[in-house]
Amino acid sequence: MAIRLGLSLPQARQYDIGRDVPDVARTAEQIGYESLWVYERALFPEPATQGLYGIEGLAWPDVYRGVPDPLVTLTLAAASTERARLGTSILVAPLHNPFQLAKSLATLDAASGGRVLAGLGTGWSLDEYAAAGVAPFEERGRVLDEIIDVCRAVWGPDPVTYEGRITKIASAVVAPKPARPIPILLPTNSKKAMTRLVDRADGWMPIAMGVEQLATQWRQLQDLAAERGRTDPIETVVRINARHSPKAYDGTDRSPFQGSTAQIVEDLAAHVAGTGLDAFFFELQGSARDAEELKDVAAEIHESVRAAGI
Repeated sequence: MAIRLGLSLPQARQYDIGRDVPDVARTAEQIGYESLWVYERALFPEPATQGLYGIEGLAWPDVYRGVPDPLVTLTLAAASTERARLGTSILVAPLHNPFQLAKSLATLDAASGGRVLAGLGTGWSLDEYAAAGVAPFEERGRVLDEIIDVCRAVWGPDPVTYEGRITKIASAVVAPKPARPIPILLPTNSKKAMTRLVDRADGWMPIAMGVEQLATQWRQLQDLAAERGRTDPIETVVRINARHSPKAYDGTDRSPFQGSTAQIVEDLAAHVAGTGLDAFFFELQGSARDAEELKDVAAEIHESVRAAGI
């Protein structure tokens, strides 16, 4: 059976959000992409008070300037498509009020006919946490736990009740409800994050950074699930941060998913064979000049993947 392929929507500065997001979303669905994805970057500090990913001295990339709101972007895509699933990778959940986030995701899922995938994470930017004002950065794990609880409560039957550190719902009807239970997917970068995923989430959102690394992480997650008695399957969607080039990259130190369409497809085939995972999505929008180039590259890669029988 063919793997499922997704595509990131255009959120970088070179795109016209109102025009290009619906256009790319429609085209991607017509090409055959099964899912559409957005990420969150709330602001771009200038001057930066903290390095990228919290690493001192590491500059923020220019592509992070002016990233549009992820849920508004997905709403534009939802209104322009019929079948493609609509995912966040990653929504920095603790930047949002838990109740309002749960309500927004439920509304989007109801409006789209049950197509939302909620990829949630804690992020790393101190400036974003300060601007959002929901909770301190140091409390991000506890806030994510509360957000998951609030989502489950709000998406469940009425009357909804909840008592948490941030959110208090005495007893209320909260509608609309999602068209179906929205899957919550989490990344993992620590044993604590893996445990949260196994115990509380529906799925996993790793980044493809090499076959061996991804296969090792997947085995660790499966082992932990068995150890903790989880019997439900773990839905997995792998993010591919690709750098496409019209010509093949001939360097000996080529990173995975860097180079020509043929090289990217070859890397994808290796990751599928080495891990057994069957759902991937391409992040291509950051390096494309415009929406036309993004659509052309997305079509070329999709056609080549299917021609290779992956």
